[in-house]
Amino acid sequence: MSKEIELLTEIRDLLQVMAEPALEKRDAKLRTSLRKLVGGSEKKAKAVLLMDGSRSRAQIVQQSGIDQGDLSRLVKALGTDQLVSADEKQPRLLLKIPPNFFEGGNGDE
Repeated sequence: MSKEIELLTEIRDLLQVMAEPALEKRDAKLRTSLRKLVGGSEKKAKAVLLMDGSRSRAQIVQQSGIDQGDLSRLVKALGTDQLVSADEKQPRLLLKIPPNFFEGGNGDE
């Protein structure tokens, strides 16, 4: 990776940390809905974090350990609540969440 790309990536990461409180406030209802759908399932949480639009459902199943049927139901429920993109073959979460979103019950730590 070139130095410019590395620098831009670092700047983006810093901006995301700075913007997190504002994003949390703006997306409170969507985040509550997401937490409700995932519940306490570690596999569902891993699957959601992998939904960036670059992975197929099969890859998400393999990398998260979630059952194919559970993933299908999760993607359908996320779609109903307008939390994922319309392309269900390579689902992409439509809201930004921090990597620790599902940790500690509230993910805001």
